[in-house]
Amino acid sequence: MVPVLEAVPNFSEGRDLGWIRELIQVIAANDVEVLDWTADRDHHRSVVTYIGDTEGVETASIDAARFAMDGIDLRSHHGIHPRIGALDVLPFVPLHDLTMDSAVESARRVAGRLASLGVPVYLYGEAQFPRASFGSERSLAAIRRGGFEALAGGFPAGREPDLIPPGRPDTPHPTAGATCVGARRVLLAWNVFVEGVSLNALRAIAGGLRESGGGFRSLRVLALALPEAERLQISMNLENPEATSPYDVFDSIEGQVEAAGGRVIETEVIGMIPDPLVFPAAGDRFRLLCPVESRLLSRRVSQHVSAREIRSGASVSADL
Repeated sequence: MVPVLEAVPNFSEGRDLGWIRELIQVIAANDVEVLDWTADRDHHRSVVTYIGDTEGVETASIDAARFAMDGIDLRSHHGIHPRIGALDVLPFVPLHDLTMDSAVESARRVAGRLASLGVPVYLYGEAQFPRASFGSERSLAAIRRGGFEALAGGFPAGREPDLIPPGRPDTPHPTAGATCVGARRVLLAWNVFVEGVSLNALRAIAGGLRESGGGFRSLRVLALALPEAERLQISMNLENPEATSPYDVFDSIEGQVEAAGGRVIETEVIGMIPDPLVFPAAGDRFRLLCPVESRLLSRRVSQHVSAREIRSGASVSADL
């Protein structure tokens, strides 16, 4: 068996590329494979994707959290993406020869380590405890409502973290905030860029698309204006791309944007590309930025597993 765990941490730094490259080196030093990273100046956020065995991915995640604590001060951080932490979100995803229960165990172990470092932790997704502190509202959107600033003066009633560091019962870390740690399945994180419509019109479209507005199941949506890029964007997480077709979502966006007098320019996938976006059809249909097959998650996992099997066989041969 070759167990493969994926981590996709989101950091509240998207402008200092030198710092981000150092972060990637810190992660890669733990015998994990970094598959992808992206950084966005307007979101002021970076996302790194890496895979490996359970121990390596957990250790890399803790080292990355320490690096973020040392290098990011949320008191001077401003971006358009909601965030409550230097290491804002840390999901674990079981990919090969691992159960969701194993990913949940990893998430909770790492969450405990982060709390011991002084950062309060919210558990979300499959990793949350049965007694969710604000019940059905315990989503990332609910946890991060109002951002770091909403928590800095003390945790609002009903929004207390699951894991609280010793000596800090009522407030987040003064510079690193709090972190959301979870376990989930593979999702599709993507941005659709449009032109020719107003931000208000785009917000109305987004409101009808998201699940909470009666739209697509498992779809989370934000309509955003990017001031530095001078562009408009529909930013989405499709949490179950096997059950809800990305093509149906895209067709709805394109139809509504065109009906409002605008057009879709291009689509950007954040992180790795899940199988429901099959090449080459998806590259053409979605006008994908960087539609390269090396970003297909299933292909990279297969290559990773093969490489580890070869290394394991070579190690056994050497012992003989």
